[in-house]
Amino acid sequence: MDQPALDDGALVDFDALVMHVPLDAGACLEFEGFGRMHRAVDRSIHDDVRRLRLAIDARALESENARLREEVAIFESMLSADGRNAIPLSIRRFKVEPQAQRGEYRFGLLLLASGLRRGEFRGRYELLVRLTEEGRSAMITLPETAESAAPGFGLDFKHFQRVEGTFRVAPAARVESVQVRIYEAGSVQVRATETAQPG
Repeated sequence: MDQPALDDGALVDFDALVMHVPLDAGACLEFEGFGRMHRAVDRSIHDDVRRLRLAIDARALESENARLREEVAIFESMLSADGRNAIPLSIRRFKVEPQAQRGEYRFGLLLLASGLRRGEFRGRYELLVRLTEEGRSAMITLPETAESAAPGFGLDFKHFQRVEGTFRVAPAARVESVQVRIYEAGSVQVRATETAQPG
């Protein structure tokens, strides 16, 4: 395929378009000083961001460290407890916290089986959520069915089990308290219970 011939007059002389601006020594020094200042500000911003990230990480580590210390203390007391006086099944660290989205709550707890002779606990848990909505009191049971096969509500552990989850209520409702109840498999008798207020 033949290429069209180029007209010499159509070529642009780019050298002729370059504009040469004379700069005196003072202007060059001022421009160099501005560049140094820009780099210093940039370094300072990066240092501030790095310090902020380290502070956030340090707070998260302190919180995790406090949680682990508390759990170690619980386990030590569990090991040192007299087997005859030990509570067979106990609920520790039951907390309920509102989330950013209205009506959503996160809960967490630690179950300890210190005095169980059989060595393993199988069962389920349920939550009783007491709330007020438009001036009326109400109670919600989660899960809605009392079957041990309800997804996410089963328990199966030897010494301890951490339980965490979320639940939702109507955005206009205010949760007053949440009670957790522990049932052994095949039984309707509550083995352990604990109540917490959101916050």
